[in-house]
Amino acid sequence: MSRRDDVLAALRSAPGVRDAGTPIGLATVYRVLAAMAAAGEVDVVRAGEGEALYRSCRSDEHHHHLLCRACGRAVELDAHVVEEWARAMAVRHGFTAVDHVVEIVGTCAACTR
Repeated sequence: MSRRDDVLAALRSAPGVRDAGTPIGLATVYRVLAAMAAAGEVDVVRAGEGEALYRSCRSDEHHHHLLCRACGRAVELDAHVVEEWARAMAVRHGFTAVDHVVEIVGTCAACTR
């Protein structure tokens, strides 16, 4: 199994992996994650302080996240209204080749209790 496979397996096995007990160095993990994000193999969401949270998402399609600021839990959102709004704003202001990222940050029910 390659280091890339190890990292991907850790991402898929737990919702918030910080230490998977693997002998791979932290710098290697971040390099692999950055390469995987660039290749579209994993998603990156940004926490409140700018911390990068990497997720192995179920959807290969463009989507957005609802992110818990307390535990880091992410819920994938299919938000057609957001897509329509982004396209309309781009057209209205004469922009082309537009991309966007929407992350809704709050506190999940479990952390609220």
